[in-house]
Amino acid sequence: MKTSDFNFDLPAELLAEHPSEHRDDARLMVLNRKTETIEHKLFKDVVDYFDEGDLFIFNNTKVFPARLYGNKEKTGAKIEVFLLRELDKETRVWDVLVDPARKIRIGNKLFFTEDESLVAEVIDNTTSRGRTLRFLFDGSYEEFRAKLKELGETPLPKYIKRDVEPEDAERYQTIYAKVEGAVAAPTAGLHFSRHLMKRLEIKGIDFAEVTLHVGLGTFNPIEVEDLSKHKMESEEIFIDEKNAQIINNAVDAHKRVCAVGTTTMRTLETSVSSNKKISAFHGWTNKFIYPPHEFGVANCMITNFHTPKSTLIMMIAAFAGKDFIMHAYEEAVKEKYKFYSYGDAMLIL
Repeated sequence: MKTSDFNFDLPAELLAEHPSEHRDDARLMVLNRKTETIEHKLFKDVVDYFDEGDLFIFNNTKVFPARLYGNKEKTGAKIEVFLLRELDKETRVWDVLVDPARKIRIGNKLFFTEDESLVAEVIDNTTSRGRTLRFLFDGSYEEFRAKLKELGETPLPKYIKRDVEPEDAERYQTIYAKVEGAVAAPTAGLHFSRHLMKRLEIKGIDFAEVTLHVGLGTFNPIEVEDLSKHKMESEEIFIDEKNAQIINNAVDAHKRVCAVGTTTMRTLETSVSSNKKISAFHGWTNKFIYPPHEFGVANCMITNFHTPKSTLIMMIAAFAGKDFIMHAYEEAVKEKYKFYSYGDAMLIL
C-alpha cells in the first residue's frame, strides 16, 4: 500500500470551521460493510443501529489548553508555544512545538507574563519545530499547572483559520472527558450529547472507557510513499481491569462492540491478545494501522471524515475496505459532508 493510494480531492470549504449547533445534530453517514451500502442520517439516529447489551467504547481523555503565546527576550518577538508532553514534573521540563521556529535557539528565554512570573528557557532542539523547555515559576506544581491553564488557549487544529471563541472550550471537549492529557480532541466523541447518552442507556446499551492521550502523532503527515516505513509518534494509553472486563464480556456474548474514534480503536488494537481478549494496560502505543489488518475487538466504529493521505483514513480503510471507503469519501464530498475535527461523522457496521 502506498500513501498516494489514499489521496482524494477535498474542497477547502468542506473543512468545518465551527461545530454543528447541537452535538448530535451533525450528519451521519452509515456504511454497511457486508452489503457495501450507504445511508445518510443524523448523528442522533445512531441509537437505531444498536440493541440491549451492545457496547460503546469511549476515549475519556481530556484536552488541556495547550497553546500559549510568549515573547522572546530582548527582541519581544511573539512566539507560539504548543505544549506536547510533560517530561519531568519536578523540573517542569516539557516537549513543545514553537512557531516561528527559526527564531528560537537553545539558551533563549520566553516570557509569558508581563510580571515575568512565568518564563521558559530553551534547553534542547528535538525536531525542526520541536524544542524542550524548562519552565521557571515561583510556586507549587499545582499553582504552575493552574498558571498554564489560565494562560493557555483551546488547541484548535491549524486548519481552523478563525480565532478561538469562548464556546470552543466546551465544544472541543467530549462530554465524558475525565483524564487530562490530550493536545487534540478525540473528535468522533464530540457528537455525543447528554440527551443521546441517556437514550442509549435507556435502550440498555453498555459503555466502557479507555484512555489515549491524543498527541500530534495522530495528525503528523506521512512523508514517505511506502507505508511500512512510516513511524507513528508514541501516545500514552490506559485500560483498567474493570473496563477490560466489560469489553471482554461483550465480545464473548457476540454483541456489537463499537469503538468511538480512531484513538479508541488504536488503544484496543494495542492491548488485545492473540485470543482476542483485552487486558488491563498502561503504556505507550505507536501502532500504525493500515490495510490489510485484522481487528481483534471492535466490530463497528464511529469516526469523523479525515483528510487525504492521513494515517486516520488508512485505519478506516483497513476496517471497512479500501475501495469501499474511497467510494464513500467520494460520496461525502459530493453530498457536502463536513470534514475533520468539527465535521460530520461516519458509522461503519
